[in-house]
Amino acid sequence: MTPRADRASERPSTATFLGSFPDPLHKLDPVLPEIAFIGRSNVGKSSLLNALVGAKGLAKVSATPGKTQTMNVFRVGSQESGVGSGPRGSHPSELQTPYYLVDLPGYGYAKTSKTNRAGFATLIHRYLTERSTVVGIAWLLDIRHDPSKEDLTMAELLGERGVPALAIFTKADKLGTAAARTQARQIARQLGLAEDQTHVTSSKSGAGIADLRATIEAALGGREE
Repeated sequence: MTPRADRASERPSTATFLGSFPDPLHKLDPVLPEIAFIGRSNVGKSSLLNALVGAKGLAKVSATPGKTQTMNVFRVGSQESGVGSGPRGSHPSELQTPYYLVDLPGYGYAKTSKTNRAGFATLIHRYLTERSTVVGIAWLLDIRHDPSKEDLTMAELLGERGVPALAIFTKADKLGTAAARTQARQIARQLGLAEDQTHVTSSKSGAGIADLRATIEAALGGREE
């Protein structure tokens, strides 16, 4: 996914939680394109997901790392595909391509059993490598920290997978604007990422959220380039 700036995407989307599934190949009905959220434990996946869809509390935010242990699936976008399906459906240009947003377990959390860690790793690996409906991956990284060993391993896996991935730096509000930009460039270099493969956000301040929506819509083919 390539970052975009599109002010037409400032309005949040409608979103519904569909369920938690331990099987990474669980079939969803109807078949829709999927955007996966992946990142280390406590990186802020739930907070960013809530900010992205504009539904506070949709994804449960916990101070305890490792809370997400299954594939949590949310349907984003209107249930109807025709004109007149709601505020966003009042004009064809406002229609949003419906998709599934899939929140995967966090990786790298040491304070859990080896069995659980192995189970999470298997679920993540199988989802990323075997699921054919994935069209984009949102890879979350805490902007305050240099990449971990697990992050470097994930970079290799995503490179091999070939699905468009965007490194999304979270918690930018914890740093000043200049410091956040400097840190983002440094992390990108360590991970071998180009600038157009990264995006800086803050769930708390809302920075970068509208542009992230536009990026996802572009990845889904819902808007013309």
